[in-house]
Amino acid sequence: MPRSYRVAILGATGAVGTELIQLLEERQFPIAELKLLASPRSAGQELTFREEKLKVEPVGDHSFAEVDLVLASAGGSISKAWASKIVAAGAVMVDNSSAFRMDPQVPLIVPEINPEAAIDHQGIIANPNCSTILMAVAVYPLHQVQAIKRMVVATYQAVSGAGARAMEELKAHTLASLQGEEVQSEIFPYPLVFNLFPHNTPINDSGYCEEEMKMVNETRKIFGEPDLRVTATCVRVPVLRAHSEAINLEFDAPFPVAKARELLGQAPGIKLVEDWQKNYFPMPIEASGEDDVLVGRIRQDISNPNGLELWLSGDQIRKGAALNAVQIAELLDEKGLIRPTVLAATTA
Repeated sequence: MPRSYRVAILGATGAVGTELIQLLEERQFPIAELKLLASPRSAGQELTFREEKLKVEPVGDHSFAEVDLVLASAGGSISKAWASKIVAAGAVMVDNSSAFRMDPQVPLIVPEINPEAAIDHQGIIANPNCSTILMAVAVYPLHQVQAIKRMVVATYQAVSGAGARAMEELKAHTLASLQGEEVQSEIFPYPLVFNLFPHNTPINDSGYCEEEMKMVNETRKIFGEPDLRVTATCVRVPVLRAHSEAINLEFDAPFPVAKARELLGQAPGIKLVEDWQKNYFPMPIEASGEDDVLVGRIRQDISNPNGLELWLSGDQIRKGAALNAVQIAELLDEKGLIRPTVLAATTA
Protein backbone atom coordinates (compact mmCIF):
# COMPACT_ATOMS: atom_id res chain seq x y z
CA MET A 1 0.00 0.00 0.00
CA PRO A 2 1.40 3.47 -0.83
CA ARG A 3 2.82 5.45 2.05
CA SER A 4 1.99 9.03 2.87
CA TYR A 5 3.72 11.18 5.46
CA ARG A 6 3.10 13.95 7.93
CA VAL A 7 5.87 16.42 7.14
CA ALA A 8 7.07 19.49 9.04
CA ILE A 9 9.28 22.23 7.63
CA LEU A 10 11.32 23.96 10.32
CA GLY A 11 12.29 27.41 9.06
CA ALA A 12 9.41 27.54 6.60
CA THR A 13 9.51 31.29 5.92
CA GLY A 14 13.17 31.48 4.88
CA ALA A 15 14.51 31.28 1.34
CA VAL A 16 15.19 27.55 1.57
CA GLY A 17 11.99 26.88 3.50
CA THR A 18 9.75 28.42 0.86
CA GLU A 19 11.68 26.53 -1.83
CA LEU A 20 11.09 23.30 0.08
CA ILE A 21 7.34 23.91 -0.01
CA GLN A 22 7.45 24.51 -3.76
CA LEU A 23 9.58 21.43 -4.45
CA LEU A 24 7.47 19.10 -2.31
CA GLU A 25 4.50 20.13 -4.42
CA GLU A 26 6.32 20.06 -7.77
CA ARG A 27 7.80 16.62 -7.16
CA GLN A 28 4.56 15.26 -5.66
CA PHE A 29 6.16 13.94 -2.51
CA PRO A 30 3.52 11.81 -0.72
CA ILE A 31 2.29 14.17 1.99
CA ALA A 32 -0.77 13.55 4.11
CA GLU A 33 -0.26 16.70 6.17
CA LEU A 34 2.23 19.57 5.98
CA LYS A 35 3.10 21.60 9.06
CA LEU A 36 4.97 24.89 8.69
CA LEU A 37 7.15 25.94 11.63
CA ALA A 38 9.22 29.04 12.29
CA SER A 39 10.20 31.43 15.05
CA PRO A 40 7.48 33.32 16.95
CA ARG A 41 8.46 36.41 14.92
CA SER A 42 7.40 34.69 11.69
CA ALA A 43 4.44 32.80 13.09
CA GLY A 44 1.05 33.70 11.67
CA GLN A 45 2.25 34.18 8.10
CA GLU A 46 0.39 32.21 5.46
CA LEU A 47 2.11 30.20 2.72
CA THR A 48 0.50 28.26 -0.11
CA PHE A 49 0.80 24.51 -0.65
CA ARG A 50 -1.35 22.69 -3.18
CA GLU A 51 -3.53 25.77 -3.58
CA GLU A 52 -4.26 25.80 0.15
CA LYS A 53 -3.20 28.54 2.55
CA LEU A 54 -1.27 27.14 5.50
CA LYS A 55 -0.56 29.21 8.60
CA VAL A 56 2.99 29.20 9.96
CA GLU A 57 3.11 27.98 13.55
CA PRO A 58 5.69 28.90 16.20
CA VAL A 59 7.94 25.94 16.94
CA GLY A 60 7.38 24.50 20.39
CA ASP A 61 7.63 21.40 22.57
CA HIS A 62 4.64 19.72 20.95
CA SER A 63 5.36 20.66 17.33
CA PHE A 64 6.70 17.26 16.33
CA ALA A 65 4.06 14.98 17.77
CA GLU A 66 2.68 12.72 15.02
CA VAL A 67 5.24 14.01 12.49
CA ASP A 68 7.11 11.49 10.35
CA LEU A 69 9.64 13.73 8.60
CA VAL A 70 11.17 17.11 9.48
CA LEU A 71 12.97 19.17 6.86
CA ALA A 72 14.98 21.66 8.89
CA SER A 73 16.47 24.85 7.50
CA ALA A 74 16.49 27.32 10.37
CA GLY A 75 20.19 27.41 11.28
CA GLY A 76 22.52 25.26 13.34
CA SER A 77 21.49 26.49 16.78
CA ILE A 78 17.81 25.83 16.07
CA SER A 79 18.56 22.38 14.69
CA LYS A 80 20.60 21.49 17.76
CA ALA A 81 17.88 22.80 20.06
CA TRP A 82 15.13 20.63 18.56
CA ALA A 83 16.93 17.57 17.20
CA SER A 84 16.49 15.40 20.30
CA LYS A 85 12.76 16.14 20.48
CA ILE A 86 12.33 15.38 16.78
CA VAL A 87 14.11 12.03 17.08
CA ALA A 88 12.30 11.21 20.34
CA ALA A 89 8.98 11.78 18.56
CA GLY A 90 9.98 9.09 16.06
CA ALA A 91 10.48 11.41 13.12
CA VAL A 92 13.43 11.55 10.73
CA MET A 93 15.20 14.92 10.55
CA VAL A 94 16.85 16.03 7.31
CA ASP A 95 18.92 18.97 8.46
CA ASN A 96 20.19 21.69 6.15
CA SER A 97 22.45 23.37 8.73
CA SER A 98 26.07 22.60 9.60
CA ALA A 99 25.09 21.30 13.05
CA PHE A 100 25.50 17.58 12.39
CA ARG A 101 27.40 17.31 9.11
CA MET A 102 30.67 16.13 10.58
CA ASP A 103 29.10 14.00 13.33
CA PRO A 104 30.37 10.46 12.60
CA GLN A 105 26.96 9.07 13.61
CA VAL A 106 25.08 11.23 11.09
CA PRO A 107 25.06 10.39 7.36
CA LEU A 108 25.98 13.27 5.06
CA ILE A 109 24.11 12.59 1.85
CA VAL A 110 24.17 13.63 -1.79
CA PRO A 111 21.72 11.14 -3.36
CA GLU A 112 23.62 10.98 -6.66
CA ILE A 113 26.76 9.93 -4.80
CA ASN A 114 26.24 8.02 -1.53
CA PRO A 115 22.57 7.03 -1.14
CA GLU A 116 23.55 3.81 0.64
CA ALA A 117 24.86 5.83 3.60
CA ALA A 118 21.29 6.81 4.48
CA ILE A 119 20.41 3.25 5.47
CA ASP A 120 22.25 3.49 8.78
CA HIS A 121 20.69 6.76 9.91
CA GLN A 122 19.75 7.10 13.58
CA GLY A 123 17.05 9.71 13.12
CA ILE A 124 19.14 12.53 11.63
CA ILE A 125 20.52 12.96 8.11
CA ALA A 126 22.63 15.98 7.21
CA ASN A 127 22.36 17.98 4.01
CA PRO A 128 25.84 19.15 2.91
CA ASN A 129 26.96 22.73 2.40
CA CYS A 130 25.69 24.26 -0.84
CA SER A 131 29.12 24.74 -2.44
CA THR A 132 30.13 21.22 -1.48
CA ILE A 133 27.02 19.71 -3.09
CA LEU A 134 27.56 21.49 -6.39
CA MET A 135 31.22 20.50 -6.59
CA ALA A 136 30.60 16.92 -5.49
CA VAL A 137 27.88 16.33 -8.07
CA ALA A 138 30.15 17.68 -10.82
CA VAL A 139 33.34 15.77 -10.02
CA TYR A 140 32.16 12.46 -8.58
CA PRO A 141 31.35 10.88 -11.98
CA LEU A 142 35.00 11.41 -12.89
CA HIS A 143 36.26 10.17 -9.52
CA GLN A 144 34.31 6.93 -9.99
CA VAL A 145 36.20 6.19 -13.20
CA GLN A 146 39.64 7.46 -12.17
CA ALA A 147 40.37 8.47 -8.60
CA ILE A 148 40.98 12.17 -8.06
CA LYS A 149 44.31 12.88 -6.41
CA ARG A 150 43.76 16.57 -5.62
CA MET A 151 41.02 19.19 -6.02
CA VAL A 152 41.53 22.95 -6.12
CA VAL A 153 38.35 25.03 -6.18
CA ALA A 154 37.53 28.73 -6.21
CA THR A 155 33.91 29.63 -5.55
CA TYR A 156 31.88 32.62 -6.71
CA GLN A 157 29.01 32.55 -4.23
CA ALA A 158 25.72 34.38 -4.66
CA VAL A 159 24.01 36.21 -1.81
CA SER A 160 21.28 33.56 -1.78
CA GLY A 161 23.61 31.55 0.42
CA ALA A 162 23.04 34.10 3.17
CA GLY A 163 19.25 33.90 2.93
CA ALA A 164 16.25 35.89 1.78
CA ARG A 165 17.22 39.08 3.64
CA ALA A 166 20.61 39.15 1.92
CA MET A 167 18.93 38.83 -1.46
CA GLU A 168 16.62 41.73 -0.71
CA GLU A 169 19.54 43.80 0.57
CA LEU A 170 21.48 43.30 -2.66
CA LYS A 171 18.47 44.43 -4.71
CA ALA A 172 17.97 47.52 -2.56
CA HIS A 173 21.66 48.40 -2.48
CA THR A 174 22.00 48.04 -6.24
CA LEU A 175 19.18 50.53 -6.82
CA ALA A 176 20.54 52.90 -4.19
CA SER A 177 24.08 52.74 -5.55
CA LEU A 178 22.93 53.48 -9.10
CA GLN A 179 21.20 56.58 -7.75
CA GLY A 180 24.41 57.71 -6.09
CA GLU A 181 23.31 56.93 -2.56
CA GLU A 182 25.67 55.57 0.07
CA VAL A 183 24.81 52.05 1.25
CA GLN A 184 25.43 50.41 4.61
CA SER A 185 25.41 46.64 4.69
CA GLU A 186 23.55 44.89 7.51
CA ILE A 187 23.98 41.29 6.37
CA PHE A 188 27.60 41.33 5.22
CA PRO A 189 30.64 43.06 6.74
CA TYR A 190 31.29 45.06 3.55
CA PRO A 191 29.17 46.43 0.70
CA LEU A 192 28.72 43.85 -2.02
CA VAL A 193 27.35 46.04 -4.81
CA PHE A 194 30.02 46.28 -7.55
CA ASN A 195 32.34 44.51 -5.12
CA LEU A 196 33.42 41.08 -3.94
CA PHE A 197 35.28 39.74 -0.94
CA PRO A 198 36.48 36.44 0.56
CA HIS A 199 33.72 34.53 2.31
CA ASN A 200 32.99 36.18 5.63
CA THR A 201 33.01 33.11 7.89
CA PRO A 202 35.57 32.82 10.74
CA ILE A 203 39.17 32.11 9.73
CA ASN A 204 41.21 29.36 11.40
CA ASP A 205 44.90 29.35 12.31
CA SER A 206 45.81 28.01 8.86
CA GLY A 207 44.18 30.98 7.14
CA TYR A 208 41.17 29.02 5.84
CA CYS A 209 37.67 30.27 6.53
CA GLU A 210 34.87 28.05 7.82
CA GLU A 211 33.19 27.84 4.42
CA GLU A 212 36.41 26.61 2.81
CA MET A 213 36.92 23.96 5.46
CA LYS A 214 33.34 22.76 4.97
CA MET A 215 34.18 22.03 1.35
CA VAL A 216 37.32 20.16 2.38
CA ASN A 217 35.88 18.06 5.19
CA GLU A 218 32.43 17.42 3.80
CA THR A 219 33.76 16.27 0.42
CA ARG A 220 36.01 13.77 2.14
CA LYS A 221 33.09 12.40 4.16
CA ILE A 222 30.68 12.19 1.20
CA PHE A 223 33.26 10.45 -0.99
CA GLY A 224 34.41 8.20 1.84
CA GLU A 225 37.97 9.44 1.22
CA PRO A 226 39.35 10.84 4.51
CA ASP A 227 42.74 11.65 2.95
CA LEU A 228 41.48 13.26 -0.25
CA ARG A 229 43.48 16.43 -0.97
CA VAL A 230 41.10 19.38 -1.32
CA THR A 231 41.76 23.10 -1.07
CA ALA A 232 39.27 25.92 -1.56
CA THR A 233 39.07 29.70 -1.82
CA CYS A 234 35.51 30.89 -1.26
CA VAL A 235 34.41 34.32 -2.49
CA ARG A 236 31.14 36.20 -2.14
CA VAL A 237 30.09 37.98 -5.36
CA PRO A 238 27.23 40.38 -6.20
CA VAL A 239 25.07 37.71 -7.85
CA LEU A 240 21.53 37.30 -6.60
CA ARG A 241 21.11 33.55 -6.92
CA ALA A 242 23.20 30.51 -7.98
CA HIS A 243 26.83 29.84 -7.12
CA SER A 244 29.65 29.25 -9.62
CA GLU A 245 32.90 27.37 -9.15
CA ALA A 246 36.20 27.01 -11.00
CA ILE A 247 37.58 23.54 -10.32
CA ASN A 248 41.01 22.08 -11.05
CA LEU A 249 41.34 18.30 -10.74
CA GLU A 250 44.55 16.32 -10.60
CA PHE A 251 44.66 12.58 -11.30
CA ASP A 252 47.46 10.01 -11.15
CA ALA A 253 47.41 9.77 -14.95
CA PRO A 254 45.95 11.82 -17.81
CA PHE A 255 42.15 11.94 -18.01
CA PRO A 256 41.02 12.46 -21.61
CA VAL A 257 38.87 15.56 -22.01
CA ALA A 258 36.53 13.75 -24.40
CA LYS A 259 35.95 11.01 -21.83
CA ALA A 260 35.26 13.56 -19.09
CA ARG A 261 32.79 15.35 -21.33
CA GLU A 262 31.05 12.07 -22.18
CA LEU A 263 30.76 11.05 -18.52
CA LEU A 264 29.46 14.39 -17.32
CA GLY A 265 27.01 14.61 -20.20
CA GLN A 266 25.41 11.37 -19.00
CA ALA A 267 25.66 11.86 -15.23
CA PRO A 268 22.52 12.39 -13.11
CA GLY A 269 21.96 15.92 -11.84
CA ILE A 270 24.26 17.49 -14.43
CA LYS A 271 23.56 19.45 -17.59
CA LEU A 272 26.51 19.93 -19.93
CA VAL A 273 26.63 23.52 -21.21
CA GLU A 274 29.36 24.17 -23.78
CA ASP A 275 29.49 26.12 -27.01
CA TRP A 276 33.13 26.84 -27.70
CA GLN A 277 32.45 28.88 -30.83
CA LYS A 278 30.23 31.30 -28.91
CA ASN A 279 32.30 31.18 -25.71
CA TYR A 280 29.09 30.07 -24.02
CA PHE A 281 29.36 28.17 -20.74
CA PRO A 282 27.45 27.89 -17.44
CA MET A 283 26.22 31.16 -15.97
CA PRO A 284 24.39 31.77 -12.68
CA ILE A 285 21.61 33.66 -14.44
CA GLU A 286 20.79 30.48 -16.37
CA ALA A 287 21.37 28.12 -13.46
CA SER A 288 18.86 30.00 -11.30
CA GLY A 289 15.69 27.97 -10.92
CA GLU A 290 17.28 24.88 -12.46
CA ASP A 291 17.53 21.53 -10.70
CA ASP A 292 20.65 20.42 -12.59
CA VAL A 293 24.17 21.65 -11.97
CA LEU A 294 25.38 23.29 -15.17
CA VAL A 295 28.90 22.11 -16.05
CA GLY A 296 31.15 23.16 -18.90
CA ARG A 297 34.44 24.58 -20.12
CA ILE A 298 36.02 21.18 -19.56
CA ARG A 299 39.63 21.39 -20.71
CA GLN A 300 43.11 20.03 -20.22
CA ASP A 301 45.18 21.78 -17.58
CA ILE A 302 48.12 23.01 -19.66
CA SER A 303 50.33 23.18 -16.56
CA ASN A 304 49.78 19.54 -15.59
CA PRO A 305 49.39 16.55 -17.96
CA ASN A 306 47.29 14.81 -15.29
CA GLY A 307 45.03 17.80 -14.71
CA LEU A 308 41.54 18.83 -15.83
CA GLU A 309 39.76 22.16 -15.51
CA LEU A 310 36.01 22.67 -15.38
CA TRP A 311 33.50 25.38 -14.57
CA LEU A 312 30.03 25.10 -13.04
CA SER A 313 27.02 27.11 -11.99
CA GLY A 314 24.28 25.74 -9.76
CA ASP A 315 21.25 27.07 -7.95
CA GLN A 316 22.28 27.30 -4.32
CA ILE A 317 18.70 27.33 -3.04
CA ARG A 318 17.59 24.35 -5.13
CA LYS A 319 20.27 21.68 -5.61
CA GLY A 320 22.54 23.40 -3.10
CA ALA A 321 19.91 23.13 -0.36
CA ALA A 322 16.17 22.46 -0.78
CA LEU A 323 16.27 20.06 -3.72
CA ASN A 324 18.98 17.91 -2.17
CA ALA A 325 16.91 17.70 1.03
CA VAL A 326 13.79 16.66 -0.88
CA GLN A 327 15.81 14.11 -2.84
CA ILE A 328 16.98 12.68 0.48
CA ALA A 329 13.34 12.47 1.58
CA GLU A 330 12.49 10.66 -1.67
CA LEU A 331 15.38 8.29 -1.06
CA LEU A 332 14.13 7.55 2.46
CA ASP A 333 10.64 6.92 1.12
CA GLU A 334 11.93 4.62 -1.62
CA LYS A 335 13.94 2.56 0.88
CA GLY A 336 11.20 2.53 3.53
CA LEU A 337 13.36 4.43 6.02
CA ILE A 338 10.65 6.79 7.31
CA ARG A 339 8.08 5.58 9.79
CA PRO A 340 4.78 6.02 7.91
CA THR A 341 1.89 6.97 10.18
CA VAL A 342 -0.44 7.32 7.23
CA LEU A 343 -1.12 4.76 4.53
CA ALA A 344 -2.69 6.31 1.46
CA ALA A 345 -6.07 4.90 0.48
CA THR A 346 -6.04 2.82 -2.66
CA THR A 347 -8.71 2.92 -5.30
CA ALA A 348 -10.28 -0.17 -6.78
